[in-house]
Amino acid sequence: MMHDHPSSTAAVVIGDEMPPLHNQPGKSGLGKVVIALIGISLTVAALVTALDWQSVIESLSPNKAVAVSTPVLTPEQIALTEATQQDQTQVAAKGEAAAALNAAMPVGNGPIEAAQPFYLTENNMTNAEKALRCMTQAVYYEAGFEPMAGRYAVAQVILNRMRHPAFPKSVCGVIYQGSSKPGCQFSFACDGSLLRAPSPKAWAEARQVAEQVLAGTVTSAVGMATHYHANYVSPYWAPKLHKITQMGAHIFYRWPGNWGRRVAFNGVYRGGEYIPATSSLANINASTDFVTEAELGVDSAAPVVKHVSDRRADNDVGGRIDTTKTWRLTIPMGPETRAKADVPANMQISALEATQ
Repeated sequence: MMHDHPSSTAAVVIGDEMPPLHNQPGKSGLGKVVIALIGISLTVAALVTALDWQSVIESLSPNKAVAVSTPVLTPEQIALTEATQQDQTQVAAKGEAAAALNAAMPVGNGPIEAAQPFYLTENNMTNAEKALRCMTQAVYYEAGFEPMAGRYAVAQVILNRMRHPAFPKSVCGVIYQGSSKPGCQFSFACDGSLLRAPSPKAWAEARQVAEQVLAGTVTSAVGMATHYHANYVSPYWAPKLHKITQMGAHIFYRWPGNWGRRVAFNGVYRGGEYIPATSSLANINASTDFVTEAELGVDSAAPVVKHVSDRRADNDVGGRIDTTKTWRLTIPMGPETRAKADVPANMQISALEATQ
């Protein structure tokens, strides 16, 4: 998390040298005033010293708007939140019927407010690395083959949610919200998509998008959007929200009224990033045949970048021995005497002869 330190701080200066006090007739009132001022100055100095300046500085960060207490949602807001977080597999229409409904829904009135930049300069590298991976996954599996502007727009929705009172306060928390049941908020987290190996080229591009949005890049075209869906489906919740725009195959929405205005996005990023195990996800369509990369026009022959721990030569296409499975290193090491040292070799020769 980034802390934007103020460029200057107002300081209370208490002078070391005070003019001498004279007990002159008629000047007693002035002396009392001076003494009172000294007392006030000392009190102010004590208060300034006692202030938690770190908290003050953090409150000025663009990532950390002041959150005095847990927001109290109205019954209407609670009902709307529940309606948009129900089983996402249930939709009002699909295919051509959905396209007709989506086209008939007008774009809402009102300004499109750009979100504040978000800077993830988390001191805890584990949080930063997990946030980057979660964001990369979301961009790739949700919009990896959309126009580049559409990929940034999806990432913007995730950051907008993180700052809104209705959603978790971490990147991974937003992305994997409800992923253990069909009510997952991002379809890739519970439809089996994670079981599909990503295209190296598109994954690298998704990671670049993730890095940039976590370093302050803002997509103003979708404003304070917190929801989107593909244009070939029409969710039940769509008419309840404020339609903003369509980018690529995705249609974007914000909450209605002031709940969808920038003033409501005052959530505090709290870290604690966590990526759930794939086995814990709903995976409701794990056996579904996915669209192949060739059908998407993706170059699946793009070279795979080796992991830093992979020290094999480029022409080494052999596998690695997995000692956690069936193979074991069982050759005993004999003492340093000729007769004893020959025992392991003789055992190998006997075993070889037995197989011939």
